[in-house]
Amino acid sequence: MNSASPTSDKLILVTGPARSGKSEWAESLATNSRKKVIYIATSQTNASDLEWQTRIEQHKNRRPPDWITLEIPVKLSETLAAYSDADSCILIDSLGTWLANILEQDEQAWNETLEALIESLFKASGDVILVGEETGWGVVPSFPMGRLFRDRLGNLIRRVGVISESVYLVTGGHVLHLNALGVPLKF
Repeated sequence: MNSASPTSDKLILVTGPARSGKSEWAESLATNSRKKVIYIATSQTNASDLEWQTRIEQHKNRRPPDWITLEIPVKLSETLAAYSDADSCILIDSLGTWLANILEQDEQAWNETLEALIESLFKASGDVILVGEETGWGVVPSFPMGRLFRDRLGNLIRRVGVISESVYLVTGGHVLHLNALGVPLKF
């Protein structure tokens, strides 16, 4: 892992379980940055899944109209390289959905994708806020694909967390600033 610090003004990770409010917290951080916000939505629309479409619409309806929204289900590193600048705040929601979009990559391709993302975070200018889900706090998934998702996402969140200036855990209706409560593990 690159031991240098990221060049972005702020690299922030917001993590937590489903429906915890992590997206809302990340959105408030982006608003408070007072910078041009570029919202990168990693979800893919699916007209036949009405519940998923409702979730996407809830996220869209919360965003201020002046935010730039990009729907980027796969090419996250390239998008960071293309859109980050000192006057911007990039909000990526979410890492788990992005991972689900590329989960079928073999181990080598996944490792290359992960390293490209980490490198793009180091090179990003401006603020970057990432939303990522916490998995693995319960039962070990009974299917190989579920275990693969859990393990890759856990590793991804850890890799991003150790290089982030601030890491927040949103759970139980509370926002916990993990940097104030503990120290990061070395990777």
